[in-house]
Amino acid sequence: MSVPEILGYLATAFNIAAYSMRTMIPLRILAIISNGVFIFYGATAGVYPVLILHAILLPLNSYRLRQMLRLVASIKNASLGEMQTEWLQPFMARRRHKIGDVLFRRGDVADEMYIPLSGRFRLAELGVDVPMGQMVGELGFLAPGNLRTQTLECVADGDALAISYDDLRQLYFQNPEFGFYFLRLTTGRLFENLGRLEGQVATLKREAAAADLGPVHPD
Repeated sequence: MSVPEILGYLATAFNIAAYSMRTMIPLRILAIISNGVFIFYGATAGVYPVLILHAILLPLNSYRLRQMLRLVASIKNASLGEMQTEWLQPFMARRRHKIGDVLFRRGDVADEMYIPLSGRFRLAELGVDVPMGQMVGELGFLAPGNLRTQTLECVADGDALAISYDDLRQLYFQNPEFGFYFLRLTTGRLFENLGRLEGQVATLKREAAAADLGPVHPD
């Protein structure tokens, strides 16, 4: 068996192994190896269409692998408290919103997550503006029935990035590590909301207790 034949069979084996992977990072790694071996095969056997094809696929697979590794690393940092969302922006679509636009309403079925980039976007029930660059609407991805718990409206013209839950779900299942850290991030947000509610309840209890006591009159 000649060297080109060995390289051809080896490249085919790596290619089959790549397509058998269930998650994206191992798939990309094996695809890169397959591309490299196919390039050597095409060069030694003089099969130039194969060489050209895999010379194009190699940088593409390398770029996608780098993108996914950065995604996992960045969301890991976010789940540990370093809240940055640049990791997700390449997977999102930019949209322009005007004052009065309602991105979603409380009780609606949720299908997208957002990241404000400019302008002002407010959670109506809480009366809280969403900070620029912070995710909003991600809890609907995990909520029972995917129902919204808040209303998000635009109160000053601006741009926001959006990603559908279908696209987010693909990222989630393609890479279990991404899914794990995304769950940590959203769970942290749930605990923040719970702490905020507990603080509001405690304030209401203090106000109620003060009202029950009424004014104190000196003897």
